[in-house]
Amino acid sequence: MAWRKKSGSESSASSSPGASPCYNDEREKVPKGHVPMVTGCGERVVVPVRLLADPCIAELLDMAAQQYGYGQSGVLRIPCDGNHFRRVVGGALQRSS
Repeated sequence: MAWRKKSGSESSASSSPGASPCYNDEREKVPKGHVPMVTGCGERVVVPVRLLADPCIAELLDMAAQQYGYGQSGVLRIPCDGNHFRRVVGGALQRSS
């Protein structure tokens, strides 16, 4: 997974888009079958839609709905720090493989 702060700083983990199903490159369009998200600390990531059914990610989506409402404009914000979100997405990727 590649992660980058909203400010456009260097990625904290580098990976090419083809190497992982989760990546971020603000210059590229979001690939079909993926959804862009931003963590509470501003890290952006593109997550495969198939992972949204994972119970842990669904819980984070419920938390986002409670905190921000369903009318969020733009990229979906997730109310957790980047490290926690990376662990949740990593676990979901392992379970879906």
